[in-house]
Formats: sequence, structure tokens, C-alpha cells
Amino acid sequence: MHHRPRPRRLCGGAPVISYLTDMDGVLHREGEIIPGAKEFIGALRSENIDFMVLTNNSIQTPRDLSARLMRMGLDIEPERIWTSATATAKFLSQQAGEASAYVIGEAGLTTALHEIGWILTDADPDFVVLGETRTYSFEALTTASNLIRNGSRFIATNPDLTGPGPAGVVPATGSVATMITAVTGMEPYYVGKPNPVMMRSALNNIGAHSENTVMIGDRMDTDVKAGLEAGMRTVLVRSGIADDSEIAKYPFRPTAVLDSVAGLVERIWDPFGDGFYTENDSM
Repeated sequence: MHHRPRPRRLCGGAPVISYLTDMDGVLHREGEIIPGAKEFIGALRSENIDFMVLTNNSIQTPRDLSARLMRMGLDIEPERIWTSATATAKFLSQQAGEASAYVIGEAGLTTALHEIGWILTDADPDFVVLGETRTYSFEALTTASNLIRNGSRFIATNPDLTGPGPAGVVPATGSVATMITAVTGMEPYYVGKPNPVMMRSALNNIGAHSENTVMIGDRMDTDVKAGLEAGMRTVLVRSGIADDSEIAKYPFRPTAVLDSVAGLVERIWDPFGDGFYTENDSM
């Protein structure tokens, strides 16, 4: 019987046995697979290495995102996709059990909250939960603001200020949350990246530990920061947002910088040159 390869330490720190990876800018960009991404996922599967794909996208469900990736040629099952909406639902379930919420968001968020047994209502809800939507309505924002002023707790899926749009950028969850804060005087609790809560919940989902997990991303302000604060080593790839001038703006650094995940395919067990090799167990 073939078992998972066993990391053997020659020198250095903890062995790598799992990965968390961002989606946009790491696996694909503008609907096209980034060269090396398919081979990277294939290497994880062939070596039986656990992984989760993370995204601050709260609009789509993991099933929708899995189908979208499949159309590009990347086979990643919904169970391996962790969105800011699923992380928010997990956090709220742990915080409040079954409760009620007024939700501004789309299927990714409403489905996640339904799945934990929450009631979605505008009648004196326990929480106001703000996610991303393609069309923020003034009426919904007014309702949310008044509910928060009357005591509903304020949660937002992610702090991103902008997102990509057909004409450039569009206001995202963080910008809309700032407007609600101006009206109510209440700051939201953001669950998505760079909050390490999202990273911890993704790790728990696959039974992984931070010291043995690598976080891969294309942004210093969300991916690398979240990985560092969750206790993980990090890889920044230049295939998305970040370049060397962007890296220089921050006082912290990733563990490694690569052009893309293609650079990890041949060193999947030893991404930082720590001196690990693998040995297959057999029975």
C-alpha cells in the first residue's frame, strides 16, 4: 500500500506538508491560467500534499468558482476552495451558533450563511453582514446603517477597497464598509485576508498546522501579511499584483519571491532549500 511521502529533515526548520494558495494572480489572471499553475496543482496531487485555494471573493460559491476554474482547465474541487464568505460563515457559527443577519451580498455569502442555519432578515437581526455585490443599492445601505445604529453587530467579509471592473476598478467591500462606518460610527470586523482568522479556518479545514504550511500569494498587503500573522512561511509570486517596487514599500518580507508557481513544481517538498527530501513508505 502506498502512503503519503514522509518528509525527512536534513537541516533547517519545519518540513512543508501543506499549502494555502491565493487564486487570482497566482493560479489565473483575467480568466487565463498562469503558466505553471496546472503543473503546480498536479504536483500537489501526485505527491498527496494537502492544499486549499483562498480568495477574498465573496460573490461566488466554491462550487461556482470550481466550475469557473474547470472552464479554464484547472481541476480544483469545491471542497478545496475557501472564500471570505465561507470563512465569515465559519467565524459567525463559532461566535454565535445559529442567529440572524441582514445581508448585503450575493449567492456566495447568502448560501454560506444558509448552510450554517442562519436566518436572513431585516427584522431586528443579530448581525449586519456586508459582502461584495455587483450592485450596491442605496436602500440596502440605508437599511444596514439604521440596523447597526439600533444595535446589530457589523461584520464584513473582506477589507478590499477596490476590485476589477470592465472600465477599470469598482468600489469593493472595504469602501462600502467605510461609508457605513461614517454613518454609524461603528467599524466592522473584517474576516477575510489579511485577517489570520481566515487562514486559521482554512488550515483547520484540512487539519494542517501553520509551521508546516506555506502561503502563496501575489499581494503583500493581504496574502503575505495574512500568512505571516498566522505563523506561516510565505511565497510571493510576481504573476499578479506585486513587483519588486511594491515589495519595497513594506517593512516585512516574504520568505521567498518567485516569478510564478512554476518555480515550485520541482521543489514542492523543499520550496525554501531547507534541506528536506521525501521517502515513500510502503507496506
